[in-house]
Amino acid sequence: MRFLTRVVPSLVLTLPALLPSALAVDSRGYPATAKTNVVDTYHGVKVEDPYRWLEDDNADATKDWVQAQNAVTMPYLQSLPGRQAIYHRLKTLWNFERYGVPFTEGGRYFYAKNDGLQNQSVIYTVDKLNGEPRVLIDPNALSKDGTVALTGLEVSRDGRLAAYGVARSGSDWQEWRVRAVETGEDLPDTIAWVKFSGASWLKDGSGFFYSRYDAPAEGKELSGANYFHKLHFHKLGTPQSEDELVYHRPDHKEWNFNGRVTDDGHYLIITATEGTDPKNRVLYKDLTSPTNAVQELLMAFDADYTFVGNEGPVFWFKTDHGAPNHRVIALDIRDAKTADWVEIIPETQNKLEQVSLVNEHFITEYLADATSVVRWHSLAGAAQGELKLPGLGTVSGLGGRRGDRETFYSFTSFTTPPTIYRLNLTNHTSELFRKPQVRANLDFYRTEQVFYSSRDGTRMPMFLTHSVALSKGLTHPTLLYGYGGFNISLTPTFSVANLVWMEMGGVYAVPNLRGGGEYGEKWHQAGIKLNKQNVFDDFMAAADWLVTNRYTKPSRLAIAGGSNGGLLVGACMTQRPDLFAAALPAVGVLDMLRFHQFTIGWAWTSDYGSSDNETEFKALYAYSPYHNLKPGTRYPATLITTADHDDRVVPAHSFKFAARLQECQAPGGPPVLIRIETKAGHGAGKPTDKQIEEAADRLAFLARMLGIKVDLPEEAGTSDSSGRNRQRP
Repeated sequence: MRFLTRVVPSLVLTLPALLPSALAVDSRGYPATAKTNVVDTYHGVKVEDPYRWLEDDNADATKDWVQAQNAVTMPYLQSLPGRQAIYHRLKTLWNFERYGVPFTEGGRYFYAKNDGLQNQSVIYTVDKLNGEPRVLIDPNALSKDGTVALTGLEVSRDGRLAAYGVARSGSDWQEWRVRAVETGEDLPDTIAWVKFSGASWLKDGSGFFYSRYDAPAEGKELSGANYFHKLHFHKLGTPQSEDELVYHRPDHKEWNFNGRVTDDGHYLIITATEGTDPKNRVLYKDLTSPTNAVQELLMAFDADYTFVGNEGPVFWFKTDHGAPNHRVIALDIRDAKTADWVEIIPETQNKLEQVSLVNEHFITEYLADATSVVRWHSLAGAAQGELKLPGLGTVSGLGGRRGDRETFYSFTSFTTPPTIYRLNLTNHTSELFRKPQVRANLDFYRTEQVFYSSRDGTRMPMFLTHSVALSKGLTHPTLLYGYGGFNISLTPTFSVANLVWMEMGGVYAVPNLRGGGEYGEKWHQAGIKLNKQNVFDDFMAAADWLVTNRYTKPSRLAIAGGSNGGLLVGACMTQRPDLFAAALPAVGVLDMLRFHQFTIGWAWTSDYGSSDNETEFKALYAYSPYHNLKPGTRYPATLITTADHDDRVVPAHSFKFAARLQECQAPGGPPVLIRIETKAGHGAGKPTDKQIEEAADRLAFLARMLGIKVDLPEEAGTSDSSGRNRQRP
């Protein structure tokens, strides 16, 4: 490929004719955003919030502002050099069969499949693994534009009924229905106002447990705070209004509940969480009699307790109690004193990520420097072998019932699309079930893991993926992606958009920041609340390392992240604007003083803290992206992305940040744009066509700002050793 070596000149925006005439235009062509004199006082500190009015997503003024911003952004992105070539390449590469991990119930197999460009994956069922599959649920038939997505699927033990959840336009709100597997017809049962919940059937299939909120106030469906989660039981054939309220806590509005029926059908395990804190409480209900009351089991809220399985009244849990990297314990619910717990699988130097109980064995997945290692153990905890994996990557799946003799798993990496394997649990051998065929030479790219030092000397891992022909000692366009929060681990995953970025000559870099879960709870704690600045320091140190080691230079370095990662991008671009040429904050948490006042934002105080607390307010105010923008500063070229139905991180965060950033950008500075998707939410369930359009816009924006001449193949083929693609069929 050929690249421009000069820095792209600053962009002067011109306003399209379709801008609403009611809105004025500033001297640079941006919609002029009105400012108000709203001032809040936090612990004696006065804080201006001139764009507070943009928080009202139902106001006509806000809708006009959204229309005006999109009227600038969309035509500009469409006109970028190479944008159409990028779009067509994305569409070509996206068009490959993708499978979900199969599972069995009642002797039948169920799995998801996408033919390539279907907006939503389709659920299939089949009697025999190599038999002729039959469509069970096709979400694409539920809307013309693909904006109705499947959010969950739970099949009854006998395989006759499938409870499934759907969400519209990307909202977190779900509606659950029940479908007869044999006929493919829906029963009359409909469950509304479900959020942050799956379903769990009674063993006899007569009904299922689920959790919901009360119906929100009209007009507040996408912005009102969500409190008082309630666990219900739905009996088939009855209206939702008659559902039994199994458990709730009116004295604790922040508690959320998840109900799971044990494999033997004897107990209902109730997990009570509080916000996004990994710690939880555990209760249970003996299901052998409907009159049995819910019993408290682990209520100290002192650790994470993930139920694995049981042998009668002996329950197995994966926990970080006394073990920051997690271990497996057994406790007898008849006398569950800590001193009587039995350690089954001890803590190791690697984090224990997940445990399943299948074929009378514990199957464990560990993270070793953010890559998967899979082992199996006897019920007594004895190590009995390790699964041979294709390389460094990420494993998911490995679930099933205790008596199953097989399970399935997916393996993926930065250069391997999700590949499905069947694991024979009798002899522990794997066989390929489905291997996707991407129309590109994936052998032309490789991943290396490097380690660098953060500001305080902490050793940090980072994945670098790029062409095998990458020239050492030269500077390349580099996209640095991060998250760093909520105990979430960033492990290797495949992305068509990242593949196209590398075809454009780019380096894709992913550091594993503190605040995540890659190294257990200590790693998580080192990046939350008053330690949150560590996360930003880790990310900026990664950027400095890339520059020092001549992978890139600031004029060719872009940063990206979504949600909590959007906060990461916002904080780093305000703290070190000279270090980056472009920034892509997506659906970001950008107003750190008011995030807890919308939808489920209150739940994030376990990671962020709250402006209601004076000490935490000082830390939040010091890095809040919206509040730390300074007039006249030259900020990186910025493309903010959000969506009108995002009820996880409400779009007001992005609206206010965009307005303030446009105001503060230095004269002649690079562009500041906001792209506001319609009929979409935080990201889950986004239709394929919208994903491709957004990816094309983001890559075209980066190409323009980092000086990349787009020279992509039109179709598939090979790449020669010079790095220039010659990919024709």
